[in-house]
Amino acid sequence: MIKKIILQTLFLSLCIEVSAQAKDESHPAYLDYTKSIEIRVADLVSKMTPEEKVSQMMYNSPAIDRLEIPEYNWWNECLHGVARSGNASVFPEPIGLAATFDDNLVSRIGTAISDEARAMYSANLKQGFRGQYGGLTFWTPNVNIFRDPRWGRGQETYGEDPYLTSVMGVALVKSLQGDNPKYLKVAACAKHFAVHSGPERLRHEFNAITDNKDLFETYLPAFKALVDAGVASVMCAYNRTNDKACCGSDVLLKEILRDKWNFKGYLVSDCWALKDIDAGHKITKTRAESAALALHNTVDLNCGDTYNPFLIDALKQGLVTEDEINKAVSTVFTTRFKLGMFDPEKENPYNNISADVINCEMHRNLALEAAEKSLVLLKNDKNILPLKKNTKSLFVTGPNASNIDVLMGNYYGVNNNMTTILEGIVGKVEAGCQVQYKPGIMLDRTNTNPIDWTTGDAKATDAVIVVMGISGLIEGEEGEAIASEHFGDRLDYNLPPNQIEFLKKMRKDNSKPVIAVITGGSPMNLAEINELADAVLLVWYPGEEGGKAVANVLFGDVSPSGKLPITFPKSIDQLPPYDDYSMAGRTYRYMTAEPMFPFGFGMSFTKFLFSQPIFSNKVIKENGTIEVSVEVKNIGKMKASETVQFYLTAPSSENLKLPLYSLKGFKRVELSAGESQTVNFLLDSELLASINNAGERVILPGTYQVNIGESSPGSRSIQLGAAMAPVCEFQIKK
Repeated sequence: MIKKIILQTLFLSLCIEVSAQAKDESHPAYLDYTKSIEIRVADLVSKMTPEEKVSQMMYNSPAIDRLEIPEYNWWNECLHGVARSGNASVFPEPIGLAATFDDNLVSRIGTAISDEARAMYSANLKQGFRGQYGGLTFWTPNVNIFRDPRWGRGQETYGEDPYLTSVMGVALVKSLQGDNPKYLKVAACAKHFAVHSGPERLRHEFNAITDNKDLFETYLPAFKALVDAGVASVMCAYNRTNDKACCGSDVLLKEILRDKWNFKGYLVSDCWALKDIDAGHKITKTRAESAALALHNTVDLNCGDTYNPFLIDALKQGLVTEDEINKAVSTVFTTRFKLGMFDPEKENPYNNISADVINCEMHRNLALEAAEKSLVLLKNDKNILPLKKNTKSLFVTGPNASNIDVLMGNYYGVNNNMTTILEGIVGKVEAGCQVQYKPGIMLDRTNTNPIDWTTGDAKATDAVIVVMGISGLIEGEEGEAIASEHFGDRLDYNLPPNQIEFLKKMRKDNSKPVIAVITGGSPMNLAEINELADAVLLVWYPGEEGGKAVANVLFGDVSPSGKLPITFPKSIDQLPPYDDYSMAGRTYRYMTAEPMFPFGFGMSFTKFLFSQPIFSNKVIKENGTIEVSVEVKNIGKMKASETVQFYLTAPSSENLKLPLYSLKGFKRVELSAGESQTVNFLLDSELLASINNAGERVILPGTYQVNIGESSPGSRSIQLGAAMAPVCEFQIKK
């Protein structure tokens, strides 16, 4: 009897165990949204084979049906709007957004972009589309430093200054990723890590050499700021930095990014960059060795074709361990779980965003605001601008007047309602104004037909608007700029010669106003343009509402308020060689030659006056803080916005080469005629620190110089009429 009871008990226990196992398999922990992400990820990874794990470390991850893992493609872009994915809002290119000096605006744009991204993702799933450019992992923003105007991809960045780049990049990342305590709205990515800004043609084999001072003073601060802000991903660059492939660098990836900065997100290779480790950089001999080097240095996700199959080869050869693979695949799945991809749809509030938000009226208005704030007035001789709306006749000409390409820039979306500059001007003038248009010339080559009907027609009108400059055909990424002789870079700093000759024709024997509207995403030689035209307006790549924004400024509905986020040298001769990554002689911070247009410069239709700055204390300790305030007054006749810029110069040091000036704060203010406002800047130890030769942050005792105004300091800013507050000083004592 006892034996029978024991057997019955054992059988019952076995049934319970089998039942529990069956229940566990039908409702595994990784599909239980009430459990922590750590538990869910560990449970999922424990059920996968090595081959399955590696397949999920690829940008084009296949489905694993037995585990209910759907196909997912990690590659998506949203540099200034959701890109390459159909109908979407198109905001100004990032270099133009940087010219706004308005991080609140960038934050609102990030929210708009991520709203559209979520709506598109939901629509894609309903259509059964899970391919490239359809996901929620966006490889944006580009926070490389635009150290040299020859780099074709500089347009994707926020300019040459590490502080401005940090502020704008953080604003975009936070607004893209959202503030939900459980879910990421989308996953942003800081790229390209690190010391990456051309030459574009050599990026697969190039070795960028930099010392620790430049590394931590210029090239890394924006990446550090984004990591501190919780960016979900970092992308390692194609090039080598100090002899180590960026996607296999123990210094950049392990020592700095993972250990020093404590980055926990997923690290992705730039696309096919792992192949470059052996094929381009010759650091390894085989693709399996390249895969192993990348994994050793914590690259979790491969955009390319190296990890699968070569990481499995590396595992079989004993070059990597399965524990390393487990850690990497766990990191990538953590991101997917944070995006809510394995949760019931109703649990994630971002799934409720309707497709109605895509390029909606509110987003179009935001695009218009951004474009208006980005436009930089570089010249306005005798106050030629603004034009009167009842001008009797206008002639619009130039290769970019009706060109949609110059609205979009690089990494762009598309939609059915983009306003060209010609359309903006025509839509602005009053009835009775005769607007004529002829392109006049091609973008970058002499007209084949020598007959010229444009010049005579132009001179018969009251004003000529010549829309010229460059486009994405000439500058951009290596495969995008199809008219570039240098794989997207601009080794010739000048505008196409045919454009200069055309402007000379417009100017010759013509006493009527000639206004040059310049498109482009990088500095260019505007010396002859500045001499020939009465007014010069730089409009970048201004997005879907660019034409309307340009017209609003030309006709005075809006006063221009954009500021240059990058120095315009007079010529390339003023700069070091393009492939020299030392910051000596580069950007407003280290350049001693007089530029054509300085960093931070941009004119207005009104004038501003800056008061004597007031300090909370003129002497502080090393760990102290100091507040500086200045009053700004609009002394002109129309309402306008101004960007108050705060620059600091640290005391000279015998063994330390310091920046001439460093931007440490900025604030946009909008003032009616006669109105004034007090602007405050708070400096703490983070902003007061300098970088020593070892790359360490130090507070230097001594006298600090403060410059506050509407441009970076220097004689050229004064020559151009930039308003500045009196130079002031304070001291830091040990």
